[in-house]
Amino acid sequence: MVEQPKKILDQLRDVLRLKHYSYRTEQSYVDWVYRFIVFHNKRHPKDMGASEIEAFLTFLAVQRKVAASTQNQALSALVFLYRHVLRQDIGSQIEAVRALAAAAASFAPDMRMPIPPWMMG
Repeated sequence: MVEQPKKILDQLRDVLRLKHYSYRTEQSYVDWVYRFIVFHNKRHPKDMGASEIEAFLTFLAVQRKVAASTQNQALSALVFLYRHVLRQDIGSQIEAVRALAAAAASFAPDMRMPIPPWMMG
């Protein structure tokens, strides 16, 4: 009998556990990756890239009106997925519309979101 390859969310869980991330972080990252996949009509992340990440993060900021910290958490989960699970380079900058911090709600919403240097390697 041929063994089926593990599903992407199970692979994500395995890598998070291997790297000793907390259980709560695991739950959060799996949830964000699941939402990302569903947002793109259940396409596999290996078939997507930076433009799909940008679309998802922009959706969170513009349509869902999430806080900046929430958008950052989603970005962290997706960067982890692409870097450590899929081992794909997604580029150094995601050009998504930036969610506003609560104190900055009156400023321009079209700020761009670079990937922080500490997440780059």
